[in-house]
Amino acid sequence: MPNPDPIPTTPAVNPTPASPDAQEEARLIRRLQLMMNLVLQTIAQDHSLTIDDASQMIGDARSAALAMFPGKELAYDLIWRPRFQRLMRERFRIM
Repeated sequence: MPNPDPIPTTPAVNPTPASPDAQEEARLIRRLQLMMNLVLQTIAQDHSLTIDDASQMIGDARSAALAMFPGKELAYDLIWRPRFQRLMRERFRIM
């Protein structure tokens, strides 16, 4: 007996490969995330790090991020600055 209400299926779609520009941007984003996570982890885990050293690391990370993504200061300020500020407050008990 045939199924009276067959479930519609969608044909398999072969995703087209991303353009080289999109692939490069994705690579840069992954690199940025890795770099920022390393800075965050280093500040959080290295108890010999001074507040000045941590601030310098954050400044260097910001410079590197903006070199990778010129003109994206607002994106940095919205995404990464709050994370660094929260970590600095927690790590160095800054009010």
